[in-house]
Amino acid sequence: MKNYKIISIRHCPDLLDVVAQWFHEKWQIPLEAYQESMKECLKNQLPVPQWYVAVEESNSEACMAGQKAENMDNSAITVKGFSGRIIGGLGVIANDFHERKDLTPNVCAVYVEEEFRCQGIAGSMLDYVCRDMEERNISTLYLITDHTSFYERYGWEFLCMVQGEGEAELSRMYVHIMS
Repeated sequence: MKNYKIISIRHCPDLLDVVAQWFHEKWQIPLEAYQESMKECLKNQLPVPQWYVAVEESNSEACMAGQKAENMDNSAITVKGFSGRIIGGLGVIANDFHERKDLTPNVCAVYVEEEFRCQGIAGSMLDYVCRDMEERNISTLYLITDHTSFYERYGWEFLCMVQGEGEAELSRMYVHIMS
């Protein structure tokens, strides 16, 4: 596994367009929805929403000047002296399109590029987000998924089944309570 770094876009506002495009390509949610949520994140007034990406360090020299994102292949960036490409990401939003509005905030859009799966990146991102949210005085996070057993490895517990908006089948809701 090459080196990678987890970056919060609230610390790197120049990443907004590249990161929003990356999430849009992975989940087919309208680009504007990601951009709007990320702009709200950048206001840094509330703990939610938040957006994060894992960036694989490239073999080339890191940009010394670097705080500007460069869109070379739709996922390549240079930021704060670190160059690479986006290999994973996730967000924290109020509600991830389900009917249980009381179960908030939600980790959403967890994704790791296929060639980087099974290397602990998703777990590292989840741990990072939990620590970051705890620092922002959020002690409980929720996550809706169809996966079974994956999130338990990272301290998440199955909570209940929930109805997703526009979904015929119920989905699994997990909870993570930071100690």
